[in-house]
Amino acid sequence: MVSKAAIAPLIAVVDDDESLRRSVARLLQASGFRSKTYDSAESLLADPHRSRFDCLIVDVQLNGMSGIGLREQLSSAGVKTPVILMTAREGREEQDPAYGSPGAAVLRKSDPGEKLLAMLRETLKGFRSEELSA
Repeated sequence: MVSKAAIAPLIAVVDDDESLRRSVARLLQASGFRSKTYDSAESLLADPHRSRFDCLIVDVQLNGMSGIGLREQLSSAGVKTPVILMTAREGREEQDPAYGSPGAAVLRKSDPGEKLLAMLRETLKGFRSEELSA
């Protein structure tokens, strides 16, 4: 039997922009991650296997439920999967308390792919440390 640690992390990408979903999925695959994409928060919530993800990369502004709403709903349901929120805005949204709660990091869509990968690796490292100490 293969341990979970030996398997590449599985990342969910939730964005209503198909080309962005595809680009992020390709970047993740090229960097040794597995990914599954969703076009809305509702489609992720409808997936009975949603708790298997190691991290979620979620657009803040989605058609339907927002990325922040998705994160809050999962958290309320006891899902501890970390979330990286993506935003196209260049303002100071990350100072909003809704962005800054535990288990969430904020990335701008204009940031380079290397920044996403670094943030993802750091998020996973922190999450796995918490899992081991729990």
